[in-house]
Amino acid sequence: MLIFKDKPKSSISEGYRTLRNNIQFFSLDNNIKALLITSSSPCEGKSTVASNLALSIAELNNKVLILDCDLRRPSIHKKFHLSDEKGLSNLLIGEYKFNEVVQKYNDNLYILTSGTIPPNPSEMLSSNKMKDFLTKVKEDFDYIILDTSPVVSLSDVQALATLADGVLLVLASGESEITEVNKAIKLLSYVKANIIGIVANKLKYSRKSIKKYNSYYNKDIKI
Repeated sequence: MLIFKDKPKSSISEGYRTLRNNIQFFSLDNNIKALLITSSSPCEGKSTVASNLALSIAELNNKVLILDCDLRRPSIHKKFHLSDEKGLSNLLIGEYKFNEVVQKYNDNLYILTSGTIPPNPSEMLSSNKMKDFLTKVKEDFDYIILDTSPVVSLSDVQALATLADGVLLVLASGESEITEVNKAIKLLSYVKANIIGIVANKLKYSRKSIKKYNSYYNKDIKI
């Protein structure tokens, strides 16, 4: 759900604005332009976070590009109701040029869907072509949001994390397993990824649940 578009004045939309502002403040000294968003396991809401965060950043007249880098189970096109007939994978094999596959969502937000599901996602995402492409779009956009696969089960994310300026790890409140979260952080640390924060998703807004959630994760997550 694109709650930032459908309910821009909701408390959840305000939460995305707070996340956006924190990233921009952090970026003053660290130049965070390419931001990778992942999770430890499937179904934790990373694509939802990526989509709504991109909308919130674009709200401030920043030119934003979302890349659906989940070349196995893409979902960005579904959230924005776009075609996924051609996209990132088709671009990387030279079948199309960037302006032939990128889709303009509004004046500030552009979306590159995953495209045809390839037989070799990891090799594609760790290729020099991907590195060169990301370097080029950094010149044309203020922010690039990379929505990726879960980090624990696949090697795709580690390859991409070396190309990103920062990484956000999305956790689902009451669902994420601490062992899996710590494993995800360890895998990202192996490639020296710049983990700039952890996003608590699916969190019920009550004083008691927030206190319990913060206590639970602050004690056990090792970052």
